[in-house]
Amino acid sequence: MKIRYILLAAAALLAAANSDACTSLIAAKGATDNGSTMITYAADSHTLYGELYRQPTADHPEGAMRPVIDWDSNKLLGEIKEVPHTYATIGNMNEHGLTIGESTWGGRPELEGSGLIDYGSLIYITLQRARTAREAIDVMTGLVNEYGYASSGESFSIADPDEVWIMESIGKGKSDPGAVWVARRVPDGYISGHANHARIHQFPLDDPETLYSPDVISFARSQGLFKGKDKDFDFSRTYAITDIGALRGCDARVWSYYNRFLPKGEADRWLPWILKGEGEVMPLWVKPAEPVTAENLKWMMRDHFEGTPLDMTTDIGAGPFDVPYRWRPMEYKVDGKTYTHERAIATQQTGFSFVADMNSGRHDAMRGILWFGVDDANTCVYIPVFNSADKVPHELAHGNGDLLTLSWDSMFWVNNYVANQAYNRYSQMIPDIRRVQKGHEDALVASVDFLTEKLTPDVPYESARAQLSRLTEGSAAQVTRDYKALGDYLFVKFLDGNIKKQDADGTFSRTTDGTPVQPEFGGYNQRYFESIAREQGDRLRVD
Repeated sequence: MKIRYILLAAAALLAAANSDACTSLIAAKGATDNGSTMITYAADSHTLYGELYRQPTADHPEGAMRPVIDWDSNKLLGEIKEVPHTYATIGNMNEHGLTIGESTWGGRPELEGSGLIDYGSLIYITLQRARTAREAIDVMTGLVNEYGYASSGESFSIADPDEVWIMESIGKGKSDPGAVWVARRVPDGYISGHANHARIHQFPLDDPETLYSPDVISFARSQGLFKGKDKDFDFSRTYAITDIGALRGCDARVWSYYNRFLPKGEADRWLPWILKGEGEVMPLWVKPAEPVTAENLKWMMRDHFEGTPLDMTTDIGAGPFDVPYRWRPMEYKVDGKTYTHERAIATQQTGFSFVADMNSGRHDAMRGILWFGVDDANTCVYIPVFNSADKVPHELAHGNGDLLTLSWDSMFWVNNYVANQAYNRYSQMIPDIRRVQKGHEDALVASVDFLTEKLTPDVPYESARAQLSRLTEGSAAQVTRDYKALGDYLFVKFLDGNIKKQDADGTFSRTTDGTPVQPEFGGYNQRYFESIAREQGDRLRVD
């Protein structure tokens, strides 16, 4: 199938083609270095503030109701019956280590959900009611069956310490509040991912590791969307829209993950698929050539296609400082032809992101580790938050600033202070950012490793929780202070296009009379000079 490089008019309605788009990468048990299951999530939106959500464990009286508030708009959608007991949650993880991420792919606009529960509420309600991934699928589908689905097409990563599942769902339109869905368990030893395009194509109809709504095929037939044999049914091609936005802008991010962990060159076979919609469809999962670590996944969340044919630093769009970012809109026209920017995993408009590591071999208080960061994953510091957490650090708390209210003790705002300076002079500033970022993350990994060994099963849960909480709270405070100082440092060092010189101890250099030493003139990269010469050489040439 060859696709056009011009997005279909209907695709303008899709979150998959929208700049508010998310990424979730997966590594099943057996594919990781430590026997954990791992998933990632980047909540990308131009209107989302980076903070850490929490709900305490609670008991509820008979007849209690729970409000359903749309996660995207904050609009009250209605109420549902509350269950007698709800579990504590921290971010997208609950006290049992169950973790859920998502990415929106929109799908056919006529199938937009008309029920009560939006995708965000579905995640957070489920985390309060389920202990395992399989329980989560039962809860999610049960809620939709009872109350209806209120969103467009969605992919979910659902993980506990033993299993990871991908579930994809889409509504049935105005005439039916329900949804159709498919869920597949990622086999042990494999990696997978989704990034705003439906990834489940054909699936086995009689497999205990594949679950689906009874009408997932018959509903498609009733809508005139599918006419073949049941065994040939393709969920993605039927319910999603496969265009350049879905492939180049979405599946390409998963391709980059596969490309990193498969033998060199093996992922090239799917380049025709992500670039032109031709050739072999990229598989739902692949077996990595080497074990995946949590550190690997942190760096995958910082990916800009570096070293691939889609590398964002290799064209003039990167500017004079090799910037791997492109401002929106994603598409632009030149001489009547439509072009697109690449859409990488790391992006400037991230609210928060995480790398979740679930392992039942650790103390119950740390069976789930949520490596949590705010703002752009490329420049954030991932700090450890644990499934047992019963408080949120002030630096990540709801109410400490918002997207329109700056707070200098908010981690989100100080990370933006650093990142937004780097977007202007990336190649010059990123080494200083990496130095501070890596220093913190290496130290935090060492601290978590130490506590993993120290907190043996006989350590009381409350004692373990207290020690883990101290690490989370201390790291949030320290990273926020250090990133504010880093932002100040970058502002001074690179003022007015210059690069101030420094002494061996890192202080800015002064003459013996105390005045600033003459700075370096960093200039621009050679590609930028060459482009100026080609465009305006006759006017600017002086020899």
